[in-house]
Amino acid sequence: MASSWTIAPPGPVRGTIRPPGSKSITNRALVCAALARGGSQLLGALDSEDTRVMIAALRQLGVRVQWRPDATLEVESPGPQGWHGPRDRPLELFVANSGTTIRFLTAMLTVAREGTFLLDGIARMRQRPIGPLAEALNRLGARVETQGGFPPVRVEAGGLAGGQAAVEGTISSQFLSALLMAAPAAAAQVELVVQGELVSQPYVLMTLRVMEQFGVAVEHDSLRHFRIVPQEYRPQRYSVEPDASAASYFFAAAAVTGGRVTVQGLGRDSLQGDIRFVDLLERMGCRVRWEQDQVSVSGGPLRGIRADMNAISDTVPTLAAVALFARGPTTITGVEHIRHKETDRIAAVAAELRKLGAAVEERSDGLRITPPAQPQPARIATYNDHRMAMSFAVAALRVPGVEILEPGCVEKTYPRFFEDLERLLGV
Repeated sequence: MASSWTIAPPGPVRGTIRPPGSKSITNRALVCAALARGGSQLLGALDSEDTRVMIAALRQLGVRVQWRPDATLEVESPGPQGWHGPRDRPLELFVANSGTTIRFLTAMLTVAREGTFLLDGIARMRQRPIGPLAEALNRLGARVETQGGFPPVRVEAGGLAGGQAAVEGTISSQFLSALLMAAPAAAAQVELVVQGELVSQPYVLMTLRVMEQFGVAVEHDSLRHFRIVPQEYRPQRYSVEPDASAASYFFAAAAVTGGRVTVQGLGRDSLQGDIRFVDLLERMGCRVRWEQDQVSVSGGPLRGIRADMNAISDTVPTLAAVALFARGPTTITGVEHIRHKETDRIAAVAAELRKLGAAVEERSDGLRITPPAQPQPARIATYNDHRMAMSFAVAALRVPGVEILEPGCVEKTYPRFFEDLERLLGV
């Protein structure tokens, strides 16, 4: 891909699009399929950097994963008792900057029969916390070592004994999701107690629903206390929804240009909490139409809002881009944990909005954005963060001269994003 991307503002955006499969669901389904002994099919799975590093790791363990031409993944697994690596040295698994991959693999590798595994990624991955997950696993009988609470991670397989563990909820819901998916393979019942406020709760609900589809049941009390008895995953033919986080950029395109965009494959009963992004757009002045298998957003005069986005924090940069074109300030709260993402998203979003002329107050848990009278051209840094590139592309649809630098970072979750956006625009 070119070193930058720019476009002439196209006017109102009108059209229909179906984003690729959800990264979050694809990686959860891959873990569940690997934990099941036998063959599964994952229909509509996502092909991106985050899913490729997960697939590459599973293949190193001896799980057969093959793509079919129709975006279906064929997964043939021997189950955890059949996973293997070299006997004379640790098996090294590279996860790039995929938080789901390193956290999910760390937990699932503890239930392998034998072997030592080293998980590592790019420099930014070594700044992303994993200590609370390692501590919880060790309380359940695992042997996991980190570097001061950060990757690289060393896992000595041999199974989980079971028992009770507390898990930190304020940094990342992926810690809890990782524990939940591994727990059914423990030797005895596992009880998990969440400490602090659980961020991004819809992602935990997603995990539970994917596990249920693969034959595993979890008891819980309002997502605070979980009980998982030993169970076996069953192979499945499973359909992956389109990515609701990716859909947010197309909904935002309709919002800022006064157009109308329909996203297919998503509805009110979606597994993904990020579909609720459209509720915020509706509060800002957009019109939303729900149908059985699609959602349409029509833009209108936008007004600033106050929004606690803890549950849908991946869409914070998208809403920030929309806020540039609203009347009055927009305040985003409840998202301190996004400082630990691919970049510090609070600081990065604030810095790039200021280039466009906005007055931005950066707070510990969010942002207050006061839009400029007239946004100005700018060269937007993306920080090797896919969501920065895709969100600020929305601003380019209204502001002439906005240039998105290093747009190739979208490879992480949506390799064809700019092609799909241009196709929707008819350019």
